[in-house]
Amino acid sequence: MNSKELYAIYEQHPVITTDSRECPEGSIFIALKGESFDGNQFAAQALEKGCAVAIVDDEQVYNDYQGPGQMALVPDTLQAYKDMAREHRRRFDIPVVGITGTNGKTTTKELVRAVIGERYDEMATEGNFNNDVGVPKTLFRLNVMCEIAIVEMGASHPGDIKTLVETAEPTCGLITNVGKAHLQGFGSLEGVIRTKGELYDYLATQPGSVIFINADNEHLMGILPKGVKAEFYTRDLNRKGASVYGELIACDPFLRLRWRDGEAGEWHEVATHLIGSYNLDNVLAAVTVGLHFDITPEQICHAIENYVPSNNRSQLTETEHNHLIVDAYNANPTSMAAALDNFSLMQVSPKMAILGEMRELGDSSAEEHRRVVEHLKNCPFDEVWLVGQEFKDIDCPYRKFDDVEQVKAAITAARPEGHYILIKGSNGTRLFQLPALL
Repeated sequence: MNSKELYAIYEQHPVITTDSRECPEGSIFIALKGESFDGNQFAAQALEKGCAVAIVDDEQVYNDYQGPGQMALVPDTLQAYKDMAREHRRRFDIPVVGITGTNGKTTTKELVRAVIGERYDEMATEGNFNNDVGVPKTLFRLNVMCEIAIVEMGASHPGDIKTLVETAEPTCGLITNVGKAHLQGFGSLEGVIRTKGELYDYLATQPGSVIFINADNEHLMGILPKGVKAEFYTRDLNRKGASVYGELIACDPFLRLRWRDGEAGEWHEVATHLIGSYNLDNVLAAVTVGLHFDITPEQICHAIENYVPSNNRSQLTETEHNHLIVDAYNANPTSMAAALDNFSLMQVSPKMAILGEMRELGDSSAEEHRRVVEHLKNCPFDEVWLVGQEFKDIDCPYRKFDDVEQVKAAITAARPEGHYILIKGSNGTRLFQLPALL
């Protein structure tokens, strides 16, 4: 059964579910598999609950089923899902902005979404549904009202971005940056660069495509394909030929900046709700995309000033007792260093850092955690708590905890008050549970 035949089924039953607990009447159930589940085992149940069709890749399940509804057998259900999503995306002749990168891709996606939304009906990836299941889920949200789509794409192994761009077929795109993340899957920083660069590789094959690129990033400039149209943004006011120039004004604690359209453009000052000077590049990326799609400078500034981050990404949270900078959704060596440097520059006191371990670093993990501890020696923090087994054997003067439960107990006992507290760590350390106690 090819992609067009599969899509014909979707046209008859235009609702898809991958969860047998949620089976709308007349929908299609796709039996995806994971590390701890096999959707094929729930296909019959999904049909009995009301699904009209179940797409499976287990021949025995297919042959044994005798109940209501229809089963369709495919070689690989995940590939079928992606093929159907690509067919759906092709029904819409609209710009699709692809966004990937090691750090900042979700924030950049949300900034781009806010800017585009000033003028167009847009559709963007919800949350962080940016993998080979999330991207098809996003594409199936396309409808006749949508004028521009913004699709975030994540990766943890070589080839991941290639697979996603072949599904989403972006017409333009940007890579926020590349850094040391998911090294267990990529093997090296070079592996990260090659994989993220698969977005550029795809766009280079598409007539009329555009790449939005940070001209200050040597890694990205080094893999920019020849012959493809590129629009550059930069902090270097002496660089020639950029589309957008930007300059940091302050981080006190929120980022304030100014930007201009081209070398001779008028300066526009923006006060954001973002924490961290590293977000300047994310803002400039959104500005560049906005100008490309003829959003006015006034609309761009309005969108950026009114964007408020969520999902534990560079949020400043005021509690009854403390000021919290919560960045507990993800952590890797690049983002950890940026967070520590930014917190160091903030003119506030007293400062406390609660840092969780960084996951998926493979053989580099021990060394990268030692580097964090070395970095901390130059940070003007009054107190540092380190959370996780990766910090356990590192000789340092900081307080250590095995897990978040021990941290919770320490907070309950110590009751810190009047502090500015940075909370940063990989999602798996569950530091996002701490703000409620602080």
